[in-house]
Amino acid sequence: MNFKANIMDGDGVVRAMMRISHEILEKNKGVSDVVLVGIQRRGVPLSRMICENILKIEGVKPLIGILDITLYRDDLSLTADHPVINSTDIPFGITHKHVILVDDVLYTGRTVRAAIEALMDLGRPKTIQLAVLIDRGHRELPIRSDYVGKNLPTSQTEIVCVNTVENDGKSGVDLYSIRD
Repeated sequence: MNFKANIMDGDGVVRAMMRISHEILEKNKGVSDVVLVGIQRRGVPLSRMICENILKIEGVKPLIGILDITLYRDDLSLTADHPVINSTDIPFGITHKHVILVDDVLYTGRTVRAAIEALMDLGRPKTIQLAVLIDRGHRELPIRSDYVGKNLPTSQTEIVCVNTVENDGKSGVDLYSIRD
């Protein structure tokens, strides 16, 4: 894997997440009945950023949960003999709520499909909206994001790596090539 470019530094991530937070508030006319659900792994710290931003803006902290979609993946048999199962922690009901799914990168749409399936096993939300830091295109399913930090057209030989302080010790977005 060869480094190609730094797409967004830590300050850029902070600005993008603040803009997404404002857009969520505007679209939902506040946070009444809005809950945030971060998709494991890097969607979780991003959802926490949105939660803190909304607290700063509105003075109200929305409920926040963590969703592991590993067992809902349609490529589970292809990923590993022993998949790593992370925890799902949604300590509130999602029925009749506006659920904002948060993830780092939207690519084929398969992760989002799995997340929607997992959510539907937990209840019947009023709406499910999607917030992503990076939308790189290449959809295989008819899925789109409601809130996007940055649209980044890529080739299929490129990899977008989102770093978060919680997971990687630094924040930013880098682009790599899987070919020389």
